[in-house]
Amino acid sequence: MRPNPLRARWAAGEPAIGGWLTIPNQLTAEVTAAADLDYICIDMQHGLIDYSDVLRMLTAVTASGVTPIVRVPENSIANISTVLDAGAIGVIVPLVNTVAEAASVVAACRYPPLGERSYGATRAAAVEGPDYYDRANDEVVCIPMIETVEAVDDLDGILSIPGIDVAYVGPSDLSISMGYWPGTTAAPFLAMLDRIVEACDRHGVVPAIQASPSTAADRLARGFRMVTVVTDILAYRVSVDLAIAQARGTDPGGPGAPLY
Repeated sequence: MRPNPLRARWAAGEPAIGGWLTIPNQLTAEVTAAADLDYICIDMQHGLIDYSDVLRMLTAVTASGVTPIVRVPENSIANISTVLDAGAIGVIVPLVNTVAEAASVVAACRYPPLGERSYGATRAAAVEGPDYYDRANDEVVCIPMIETVEAVDDLDGILSIPGIDVAYVGPSDLSISMGYWPGTTAAPFLAMLDRIVEACDRHGVVPAIQASPSTAADRLARGFRMVTVVTDILAYRVSVDLAIAQARGTDPGGPGAPLY
């Protein structure tokens, strides 16, 4: 099994910069994977992507050498094991709010004795090699999402569970949970981000977050070590708006600009 490049970056003290795919298309996955990114996440939760799409898109991303990650629709062994068997080298699991929920994420990501993942890594073993079973527990990245005040209040317990590699902040849902609109820059929200980074540092877990080109520098400065900076459908819309604005001589900014 090939080493997961994300782990090498983190071990060297370097952040990982990633992209996000919501369009169910192998070509857009391939084009995005050709960019200078460290990982790409295929989104099955809020995107339009189903399992057959994931298989095709994983093929494109894996061929590029970029670490392929999938966000599953919900926290279940079936969802997590299915995308791992398909060849994802990392799994993002939404709305993990308690220690028990986080423990179930780890159990689904790891083979015994570290977890409860069933043996049968169809595509993953074929692509990654005959030593997949021996190395998967060390290379696959387990990533619960921290998206609510409830999760932050229980964060020390969540991050104490062996096998969690990354805590991924969903800033829009966290904003809503705190009573703000998505995209807020309110001081309490930014303080909450700092609180999450500090807890991750204490527990040896990588802090991660969804960002944008305009917020990425701030998130990196705050200590996040895994930052998603581009989403396919938003990047396409921004590019279209910019082309039209340049043709018309108008301002491409305004309320249509994407929030993260």
